[in-house]
Amino acid sequence: MAPHETNAEAAATLSLGALSWVLADSERARRFLDVTGITPDVLRARADTPAFLAAVIGYLENHEPDLIACAETLQVGPEELTRARRVLERP
Repeated sequence: MAPHETNAEAAATLSLGALSWVLADSERARRFLDVTGITPDVLRARADTPAFLAAVIGYLENHEPDLIACAETLQVGPEELTRARRVLERP
C-alpha cells in the first residue's frame, strides 16, 4: 500500500491481516471477543464486511501496544492501519 493512497481493496486486505493477527493468539482473541461482545457466529458472518473490518482496526487503535505490534507483524506503519480504517468507514 502506498503511504499516501489507500483504496478499499487494499484497506480490506490490510484489515483482514489485522483480524488474522488478533485471532492468531488465543489470549488476544479472547480479549477481542470479550471487549467487543462479538460472538464467534457474528465474527464468521461479518468478517468480510467493511464496517466490521474497520471496527477491528478501531479496536487495535484503542490499545496502542497491539496496534504497533500488529503493524510490525504486517510490516506496515500504524498510520497505514489507521488510514485503512478511515477508507473502510467511507460511505
